Amino acid sequence: MSNMEEGGAAVAGAQALLAGIDGWFAWATGWFVGFVFSTFPGTQIPWIVAWLIAGAAVFTVYFGVIQIRAFGHAIALVSGRYADPEDTGEVSHFQALTAALSATVGLGNIAGVAVAVSIGGPGATFWMILAGFLGMASKFTECTLGVRYRIEHPDGTVSGGPMYYISRGFAERGLPFGRPLAALFALFCVLGAVGGGNMFQANQAASQVHQVFGLPTWVTGLVLAAVVFGVIVGGIRSIARVTAKVVPFMSLGYLIVGLTILGAHADMILWALGEIMRGAFTETGVTGGIVGAMIQGFRRAAFSSEAGVGSAAIAHAAVRTKEPVTEGFVSLLEPFIDTVLICTMTALVIIITGQLLLDPETGLYLTDEAGRIVTASGTTGGVSITSAAFGSVFDWAPTALSIAVILFAVSTIITWGYYGAKAWSYLAGEGRLRELGFKIVFCAFVFIGAVTSLEAVIDFSDAAIFAMALVNITALYGLMPVVRREMEEYLARLGSGAIRPYTRRHRGGTEGKARGRRVGGK
Repeated sequence: MSNMEEGGAAVAGAQALLAGIDGWFAWATGWFVGFVFSTFPGTQIPWIVAWLIAGAAVFTVYFGVIQIRAFGHAIALVSGRYADPEDTGEVSHFQALTAALSATVGLGNIAGVAVAVSIGGPGATFWMILAGFLGMASKFTECTLGVRYRIEHPDGTVSGGPMYYISRGFAERGLPFGRPLAALFALFCVLGAVGGGNMFQANQAASQVHQVFGLPTWVTGLVLAAVVFGVIVGGIRSIARVTAKVVPFMSLGYLIVGLTILGAHADMILWALGEIMRGAFTETGVTGGIVGAMIQGFRRAAFSSEAGVGSAAIAHAAVRTKEPVTEGFVSLLEPFIDTVLICTMTALVIIITGQLLLDPETGLYLTDEAGRIVTASGTTGGVSITSAAFGSVFDWAPTALSIAVILFAVSTIITWGYYGAKAWSYLAGEGRLRELGFKIVFCAFVFIGAVTSLEAVIDFSDAAIFAMALVNITALYGLMPVVRREMEEYLARLGSGAIRPYTRRHRGGTEGKARGRRVGGK
């Protein structure tokens, strides 16, 4: 027997053992998963989606539609115009943004959007865009706090995120239950990182590699585990160096191909936009009607951008800045790129290439027994629908899309490894050895995820990720006055000219000192 065959046999035995564990896990945790993803009585509306959207709407109003007011300045910050290299922190605004984006731009943009429009119809796209726009305010709130209450260590590294702004922010404002809520958030974050942020992604990547290149999943698992460990062991600086190259490459490449397809069907763009508006406000034959389209759009946006979940604040907290609110401005670009741009692009390509079949006599969409819209390719899987849409224009697109799925999955694993390590450090105590121990275990689960689905474990982990939102948004309501104070003070100084683009001649002068103040602590 060859080494390859021996390795395959060993993996098969391990898979059988893990399947038994998965069955027990489903029995033990099913109640928790059912609770998190349960719907309001008599409706199809998941309460966790309503919780995320309601929070986003509150923050949008409370901060005066900051998504629009600060959009231009956010782009200027990302470009580095206001960056002072002497500010404390580990990464630039651009690197922090790409690191956080690497955790959200991924399978949800390719597969999740296809599932949403195949159930909710084109109208789901409108509600997805609206939810993404509102979510920009949630990101702004949580990432401002992530920097405001971060801890700066003597070696130059930074620890931040919801567990820190909940414990430190609540103590500062005299609010109760700060420490237990922070610990609960950190626990959910660790669980979410291992499953949804790791095992599911590894499983999808290994499946795509096997499908495209024929490589056994256990070989892919070993390679993935080694690559991920090589990146995350270096901390946020190492992760940011990778994501700053990979995320723009993947996102721009995807958008360029999508725009090319839209250009090839330019005469149908107005029709597609009309279908989106028609589906959002009138009956088009989809399951649940207008409400069904709304639910699918809101759900996709909430699950894709993770606005309000709090995870992104962990990455954004490492930015080099004196001004906490500047990273809040930068972070609001994240849902815009992830949901408003990339998710919308996917939806438009699916609609314009005719993947969703209409009844020519009634003008309503044809649905199957499961309530999904019948597709031109006959497929129901999310990746398959998107692949068929891209492949209808370019023969090479399905292969390229498979490679994109792999890269998206790997980048997601890398960033969630950082999130999980920081949450674990909060629970177990700061220290390089403790953090290294978590990273080793995390990479072991990369391999496990590649060779077996462990659906119950991943379902529980996904539930833990959205349980983070329950804790996080509760905390944001208590701390949003802090964010508004930071925002108003900064915008006043920006408007008066006290804050100007950074130049070397300002360094050490009174004007340079007026540009900001120290954040965090040791």
